[in-house]
Amino acid sequence: MKKILIISFLIALLLNSVCFAATPKLIKNLEKNLDTIKSWIITIATPAAAVAIGAGIMMKKFSFGDEERITSGRKLIRSTLFSYAFILSVDLVLNAIKTLFG
Repeated sequence: MKKILIISFLIALLLNSVCFAATPKLIKNLEKNLDTIKSWIITIATPAAAVAIGAGIMMKKFSFGDEERITSGRKLIRSTLFSYAFILSVDLVLNAIKTLFG
């Protein structure tokens, strides 16, 4: 029920911004704030991914033959790369949607 309310609210916001000639001030502020949050997430994700990959490489390098640490390092590197790729792909999809509806 909660998901339906959220989806209907988002659809109402989208239709509200598309149907009227001028975009309401609330929608402009919401878009500006969401763009700011998106840019912060991308700005923070890049160095965080670099640190996580570096930690995974160090775990593999200094494992001294411990198979569990090597596996943990590989998992950390792999999951970091997938997570960072997911964040970048979400940004790409959001920009595509913005150009489509904007």
